[in-house]
Amino acid sequence: MDRSQTHFPRSTISHTMRGHDWINNSLPDELIVEIFSHLKSKPTRDACSLVCRRWFRLERRTRTTLRIGATHLFLDLLPTRFTSLRNLYIDERLSIPLHLGRRRPADEDGDLESVCLSDAGLSSLGEGFPKLHRLGLIWCSNVSSDGLASLARKCTSLKALDLQGCYVGDQGMAAVGQCCKNLEDLNLRFCEGLTDSGLVELAVGVGKSLKSLGVAACAKITDISMEAVGSNCWSLETLSLDSEFIHNKGLLAVAQGCPTLKVLKLQCINVTDDALKAVGTSCLSLELLALYSFQRFTDKGLRAIGNGCKKLKNLTLIDCYFLSDKGLEAIATGCKELTHLEVNGCHNIGTLGIEYIGRSCQNLTELALLYCHRIGDVSLLEVGQGCKFLQVLHLVDCSSIGDDAMCSIASGCWNLKKLHIRRCYKIGNKGIIAVGKHCTSLTDLSIRFCDRVGDGALTAIAGGCSLHSLNVSGCHQIGDAGVISIARGCPQLCHLDVSVLRNLGDMAMAELGEHCTLLKEIVLSHCRKITDVGLTHLVKSCTMLESCQMVYCAGITSAGVATVVSSCPNIKKVLVEKWKVSQRTKRRAGSIIAYLCVDL
Repeated sequence: MDRSQTHFPRSTISHTMRGHDWINNSLPDELIVEIFSHLKSKPTRDACSLVCRRWFRLERRTRTTLRIGATHLFLDLLPTRFTSLRNLYIDERLSIPLHLGRRRPADEDGDLESVCLSDAGLSSLGEGFPKLHRLGLIWCSNVSSDGLASLARKCTSLKALDLQGCYVGDQGMAAVGQCCKNLEDLNLRFCEGLTDSGLVELAVGVGKSLKSLGVAACAKITDISMEAVGSNCWSLETLSLDSEFIHNKGLLAVAQGCPTLKVLKLQCINVTDDALKAVGTSCLSLELLALYSFQRFTDKGLRAIGNGCKKLKNLTLIDCYFLSDKGLEAIATGCKELTHLEVNGCHNIGTLGIEYIGRSCQNLTELALLYCHRIGDVSLLEVGQGCKFLQVLHLVDCSSIGDDAMCSIASGCWNLKKLHIRRCYKIGNKGIIAVGKHCTSLTDLSIRFCDRVGDGALTAIAGGCSLHSLNVSGCHQIGDAGVISIARGCPQLCHLDVSVLRNLGDMAMAELGEHCTLLKEIVLSHCRKITDVGLTHLVKSCTMLESCQMVYCAGITSAGVATVVSSCPNIKKVLVEKWKVSQRTKRRAGSIIAYLCVDL
């Protein structure tokens, strides 16, 4: 029988040619929901929700976390669509689709305020999600104590509350203290309506459960509140204070009353060494200490921390002008478990202080030195010899650090994964070549405005490292040869900033387009030799490109901008001069185009 004349039933052809939806026809809702609950990545969940309407509906049932703009328009719909929601973050800074659900004219006065989250909306939220665990109300300016009190009475299982920028008062805070007995995490940054009365009532109400508290820019919060925290919040582990109205008295009370404190961040200009001595004496479990802009803090306080806080792992010192090498010596001697150190703008800390760290803190994994003009090569020689586990190094405006220091780091710290250098003019090819030779685990490299770094350094990096991110902005000696080496040697590159490179041209763009097909973000601004031709070669194969910045590129015209928009299906942001965007391009992709200089 001739096969060409064989006739099959239409149903057979349908199943054979078009396939069969075995999953949706075989699996019940409960099993698909269970599968979705094991997807931890948000992009993966989003992709699954777009497969079909059923998966879209079921995926929403498994969502436990949601972040939305501060609007009441959709609050009534949320409880029925997101039945498993436990964490909700509402941020007024996020855009609100005003055209949805609005029936009044767009030009009506007060229309924007009418859609922003209000007390009524917050009350409705409490009714819809009585089992809410974590709630963030970020800069929700229309929310007051009335709405917060109503929500607190309904969401008694609340564990974390972020009220940053909300003008709530004492009544709302007292209600939270009375109703939310499981509250563990509270952020009160920029809550200008709050006074000591409200925070005291809260401390009394949730003192047994509260573990984390953040207070910043609350002008009416004084030592009285901190004394209440010290008396009631015995389990407090994290405290962040930014206030000129808190003095030694308040911090002394916290130190003595909260012995389990592990994280302490302070920006209180009226706190002195006496308070830090109390922390060193009482908070023996302290693991992270960050001190910002201390004008009245000296080595005596840091010595107390070194003597008492033996578990300290993370230390940040920013603009602490009266600290010196002796203070760091005390930390190095007493805190052997230190893994992270940042010294920023502490002008009296020099080479000797970092030497102590290099000799004693062998577990150091991250070191950041910013605006430290007195720290020289010898300090990093000690770090290179003693800190074999160093993975991250930041150097910004350290004018006394040069190639010898980088060679020591490269030869001793083979585990280095991230190296960021900016305006360290003594560092040149020699130091970076050593990094390329020894630090084969390096994936993130940023060398900004280092005039002595050229193509030879990038050639060495390309030969020894598999970079995912590279920033060589303002390194004028780098041209096509160096970037071409990177393109050929680092095919995994995702983020690239080559802005302000005067000698970079189209040849490098062609090589990047051919070899770096995973590129997602590129910055070409101020590269005057790059033209539309190079841009065309770049985007030809870089279909995953999401962001392209190209302002002040004289060789790029409206045709080049149109090429980027039309050739990159995943593009989300294009930064360019306004006059380079044609009307056609604007109609096609106006929402993704940003203008740096609108008048050019």
